[in-house]
Amino acid sequence: MTTLPRPATTLTADDARRIALRAQGFLGAPDRRAGVQGVLRHLGAVQLDTISVLARSHELVPYARLGAVGRKTVESAYWTETRAFEYWSHAACILPIEEWPHFAFRRRAYRNRPHWNHELPAGAYDQVVKQLRAEGPLTATELGGAKRTSDWWDWSGTKVAVERALMYGEVVCVERRGWKRLYDLAERAVPQALLHDELDDTECLRRLVRLAGESLGVGTRADIADYHRLKGEQVDAVIADSGLVPVEVEGWGKPAWAAPEALATPPRGRHRTTLLSPFDSLIWERARTERIFGFTHRLEAYVPKPKRIHGYFAMPVLAGGRLVGRVDPAREGSTLVAKQVTLDGPRAVPAVAQALIEAATWVGCTDVRVERVDAPHLREPLARELARAVG
Repeated sequence: MTTLPRPATTLTADDARRIALRAQGFLGAPDRRAGVQGVLRHLGAVQLDTISVLARSHELVPYARLGAVGRKTVESAYWTETRAFEYWSHAACILPIEEWPHFAFRRRAYRNRPHWNHELPAGAYDQVVKQLRAEGPLTATELGGAKRTSDWWDWSGTKVAVERALMYGEVVCVERRGWKRLYDLAERAVPQALLHDELDDTECLRRLVRLAGESLGVGTRADIADYHRLKGEQVDAVIADSGLVPVEVEGWGKPAWAAPEALATPPRGRHRTTLLSPFDSLIWERARTERIFGFTHRLEAYVPKPKRIHGYFAMPVLAGGRLVGRVDPAREGSTLVAKQVTLDGPRAVPAVAQALIEAATWVGCTDVRVERVDAPHLREPLARELARAVG
């Protein structure tokens, strides 16, 4: 049994919340000069998802921190000149290209994996690599077809092969075209200085645990493990040498660790008011979100409609360092539609109105329409705030 060092620092729950907000880029002046690439490096991972309501999640993440950054700017920041790569981290994520060597442990694990959901046809892997070397970059369709049937899960042999090559690290996604991956050989796309698997598993894990701690500011073992989807025992094996320091957070009831930089100066500055993607790394881990914000977060897109409480793509509203409500958005032409709004009391009204107006402007909408408010007596105050903001 591992004996944990005694924490030298005790944080209040509010201290921990502010440290987490600053670490995630929501407290203090945003680094606009570093832009989207700076956000990506700061967070260490930005989750990808197919759902697009206001915008796709990987666009919403920098918007929430930087404000109305151009959507083309977001795309070019990720994929131009291979500044990033797509890989399995917390989920399917965009990762800074500098971290390529530190995912060698996961590439090795995939190469040694005995069982897969899709069978790899004989010869398909070599054929894909050969075709990419001769003609790439190419989409799965250009390689010969992504699916055998119209079913989303029924991949063709070509798609199975190119995705396996991506997991092995022989292929990378260099761009998204209409949400289709554009594949190329890693030897062409990844800078030569980074294109290696020389780091052993311990070195990789130590780096990712440190990165998770820096991106979280402060977190429990489960929080740190969840950030890049490591196993608890993997965290245990390296956390003492990761550079993170043990702390005690009042009310958490569990051992925690913090990045030394997060403890060096008090977290101060202006709070962001914004809509959050349900896939934002601030709220990835449900237990952490409840512990820090007292807010139960759950994506209901895959919940049957009659059982949804807050809506298909309910986006939490961040204001004043708190999660103060939810908005389930949609778009109808030039109108941003708030299909359902959940408010944490009257004080949330101005913040939710501000967040709606700013989001509408960002996606090119000129109007905002609210369909349903969970507390009917707050519908009129919200309408007045929206009218005042527009006027």
